[in-house]
Amino acid sequence: MKKLLFGFLIGLLLIQNHPAGASAPQKGGNLIVCQPAEPPGLDPTANTAAAIDRVVYSNIYEGLVKVDRDGKYIPGLATMWDLSAEGKVYTFNLRKGVRFHNGESFNSQVAKWNIERAKGEGTVNPHPEYFRGIDKIETPDEQTLILTLKDVDALFITHMAEGDAVMLPMNGYETAKSNPVGTGPFKFTKWVPGDRVEMVRNDAYWNPHLPYLDKVTFKFIGDPSAQLAALKAGDIDVIGYIAAPESAMELSKDKRFKVYAGTTTGEVIMSTNNKAKPFDNKLVRQAMAHAIDRKMVIDLVMFGYGTSIGSHWSPSTPYYKDLTGKFPYNPDKAKHLLAEAGYADGFEATIKLPAIYSYSKRAGIVIADLLKDVGIKLNIEIVEWGQWIERIFKKKEYQLTMIGHVEAWDIGIYANPNYYFQYDSQEFRDAYAMALKAPNESEKAKWFGICQEIIAEDAVNGFLFSAPSLAVMKQRVVNWWENYPTIALDCTEVWLKN
Repeated sequence: MKKLLFGFLIGLLLIQNHPAGASAPQKGGNLIVCQPAEPPGLDPTANTAAAIDRVVYSNIYEGLVKVDRDGKYIPGLATMWDLSAEGKVYTFNLRKGVRFHNGESFNSQVAKWNIERAKGEGTVNPHPEYFRGIDKIETPDEQTLILTLKDVDALFITHMAEGDAVMLPMNGYETAKSNPVGTGPFKFTKWVPGDRVEMVRNDAYWNPHLPYLDKVTFKFIGDPSAQLAALKAGDIDVIGYIAAPESAMELSKDKRFKVYAGTTTGEVIMSTNNKAKPFDNKLVRQAMAHAIDRKMVIDLVMFGYGTSIGSHWSPSTPYYKDLTGKFPYNPDKAKHLLAEAGYADGFEATIKLPAIYSYSKRAGIVIADLLKDVGIKLNIEIVEWGQWIERIFKKKEYQLTMIGHVEAWDIGIYANPNYYFQYDSQEFRDAYAMALKAPNESEKAKWFGICQEIIAEDAVNGFLFSAPSLAVMKQRVVNWWENYPTIALDCTEVWLKN
């Protein structure tokens, strides 16, 4: 039945481009944006949850560098940057006259303090490795920041454009989790736990032409049916990403709304605890890879939206290597590998699925059916999001789970044996180190390709598909991002037609 619906969906979904309207953007208005996950806090420098960045990145907080809607790295709080010939010294020219929402000035000393805080011992930053390659920080004047790296880092500017690298004020940073203060186009005003986060226009924003909106409210509605009901009732203006893609078919037929079908950097994977038996056995993981029909998963879970992947890399990201043919769907081969691993009669395991994401629950059910065909019985346990973060992500109390990893260029997580996959490979760490030190584009492509090959061969996780971007909004919403090259629901340039 769902495969048939997929055919109808392709024919009916309206793939909209950004409105070309000749009229100039109109100022004013209040925008209400729905996203399914409420963030655990509002400080992206202290927590890796994507739900945080979707609310605050580029709206409240800014970094030296920004990612635009086309995936390009553009000036943020730095107007420009230069790289030395040997590839180790970055000189950033900072904007003049920038102030935080609390009135504090932003300058090179504040930038230095933020970076030192991110890389220091005891840092709360979820990715201190992004900053610990910095050997020296110099501030020759208030508008100049010079960062000297210990070695070439091919992803340094990429990381400087992520939520981990946004700038906080030196006075008031302690309350960033619940009372964020940034330099962005919107100022935080209220967080009603379990319901919404509100922000208003920053009239003192360094770009006097932006933002267009008076107010933005992020409304948290986890249930897909409730999201649709709120949109149709006019209670919200935008669903940032549709949790249930089958809803796109219905919404595309309603002339009140428009649906965007774009790309993302997200990889949906069946995360595997590589130290939990029997998944510490590579043959078992390879058997599961052969037992999973990715096309069926995409058709049944995402109504055909999404692109199969064979490693932890999105096709929309540079240096992507197509490894989907490495473990083709082959149940007989899967049974053979299980027997070779000592599990000829199969085994029983538990897959813990986060309740907040419907795609995770649906994918878990589909994969449980597929694995049953080769003798693996999966018991399904639904866990609340807070428990997922605490028990699975932090304490690693799981065998299998299902989640989307949405950070761009995040294959480096496989170099960390303490990450929740608990994958420990010196071969991968060496290859990743070479990729980061690559002096040119061809060497980057070579070593990032090798990184993809290593984790694909080790079948570290069940690599399923690259997630699509499905956003729906009222017709009057203009200039919403169609594609998501970074984790953001950036409202800076969004406006409302009267």
